[in-house]
Amino acid sequence: MQVRSIFISDVHLGIRACQADRLVDFLREHPSEHLYLIGDIVDFWAMSRGEIHWSRAQNTFVQKVLRRGRHGNQIIFVPGNHDEALREYVGMAFGDVRLEYEYVHITADGKRFLLIHGDEFDQVTRYHRWVAILGDVSYNVLVSVNMGLSWLRRTLGRPGYWSLAGYAKRKVKTAVNFIFDFEDSVLHHVRERGFDGVICGHIHWAEIKQIDGLTYANCGDWVDSCSAIVEHLDGRLELVVWHGDMVREVNGSGEEPEVPRSVGGNLTTDDLRV
Repeated sequence: MQVRSIFISDVHLGIRACQADRLVDFLREHPSEHLYLIGDIVDFWAMSRGEIHWSRAQNTFVQKVLRRGRHGNQIIFVPGNHDEALREYVGMAFGDVRLEYEYVHITADGKRFLLIHGDEFDQVTRYHRWVAILGDVSYNVLVSVNMGLSWLRRTLGRPGYWSLAGYAKRKVKTAVNFIFDFEDSVLHHVRERGFDGVICGHIHWAEIKQIDGLTYANCGDWVDSCSAIVEHLDGRLELVVWHGDMVREVNGSGEEPEVPRSVGGNLTTDDLRV
């Protein structure tokens, strides 16, 4: 499917839970003019703890990004908190990849979107780094446990995908409140600056919705949800959740029924909710 732009975040290259193989498959199926990498593409936090795992699929992803740049794609990398060391180089280009602290993307239908990772609106990350690191370790444990549960479900013939981390975010009150507070803070900032919406990452919670006339779009991640935002040729934004050869649609129970990607299951700015 030819699209105009692709927005991905929170790939976390360098850790075992990174699902680079699915990301490579997604990029192969979605040629584009613009590719935006919106933070936490490389997990320097995990590397600093000695938790390094670099797979062949992760190499392939890096090569595919560089190849797109050589073939004329515009590639913008907005670093996040896990790859914040790269913020020292904003304004510079490495090959065909340009580093920016933030970026303004204008869609085909003329809407202006602010592209930011979003960690600057996370008070825990900004002021309590050790708590953020502890939360990061705990999240990685949840994802690792979920990988085992997914294997067990496949072995037992259970259809669909179930996310333990996603279930926790839906059911734990503090996690729900954190997500709402994050969205409110980001949209307040966007409204003050006169944009039509925001495309961000950071919280690993994929979503597109309208709030008071503004579009909030979160790319999700490629550790658990395997999701991205795409812009179609007419400027319409769509949330694509990619699971192997299938896309999946999240419902309130945490179960995600699989549907053929040619049928649908993706969410657009017309649906406005995941």
